[in-house]
Order: sequence, then C-alpha cells, then structure tokens
Amino acid sequence: MSRAQALPSEDRAFIALQKAADRLAMQAEQLLKSNGLTGAQYNVLRILRGAEPQGLACSSIAERMISHDPDMTRLLDRMEKRNLITRRRQSDDRRVVKTRITSSGLELLKRLDPTVRELHKRQFAHIAAARVRTLADLLDEICAEDGK
Repeated sequence: MSRAQALPSEDRAFIALQKAADRLAMQAEQLLKSNGLTGAQYNVLRILRGAEPQGLACSSIAERMISHDPDMTRLLDRMEKRNLITRRRQSDDRRVVKTRITSSGLELLKRLDPTVRELHKRQFAHIAAARVRTLADLLDEICAEDGK
C-alpha cells in the first residue's frame, strides 16, 4: 500500500482536488496572462457579461467569484482604467455603485471564448465525457453542501 493510499479517502480526495485545481488553474492563468488578464479579471468579466444589461454591485460580484479576492475595489479600479468595465452610482440609491462590462470587455471575452473552451477540452480530453459529467456533478455537490 502506498503512502497516499494509507490516508483516509477524504484526505486523499482533498489533496487530489487541490493538486488538480492548481494544475488546471495554472494552465488557464498562462492563457489569460498572454491576453493581458488575470484569472480574477477574467472571472469578473464573465460575471458581468452574465449580468447584462443591469450590471452588479461590487458585493454581488465578490459573492459570485470563483476565488475570493480580498480587494475587489482595487481589482475593479484596474479594470476600469483599462476600459473593460464602467462603474456608475445609481440615481435612485446613491449608496449603490453598479458595475457593467464595456464593449471592449465584451469583445475581449468574445475573442477568448473559443480559446478557453479549447483549453478546457484539452484539459479533460483524457477522461471519458461521462466521467467528466460525473466529476462536475460531484463537485457541484461539494459546493452545494458548502452553501448550507
């Protein structure tokens, strides 16, 4: 029995999940970096594209992020300087600032979509499609449990 197999199943699953997530994320980060984006910036753009046309408040973006970013305001500042997003204070409630994706941000995502999709296909090409679906379902269960 190998040392890893001596660990409880939950420990093995956690470690394997961390390693897999790190490997997959590093590949995605490299792809995004070559297009001038970080993973967090890409995630924000995808979130905002899905929230069109109304946009979202900063706190709502933070809630939907894949990885927690401790300084969402600074992240949005950098994206606004690059004209990827806009932020506007609401006239009906001056406390709320809505963030929206710009046409430049949408164009960047449109250009990246096929490349990112192809990366994901390559990342999982060695696993049968049915097993990838099962994996996605299992990971969804883990995430759903976390929300309880």
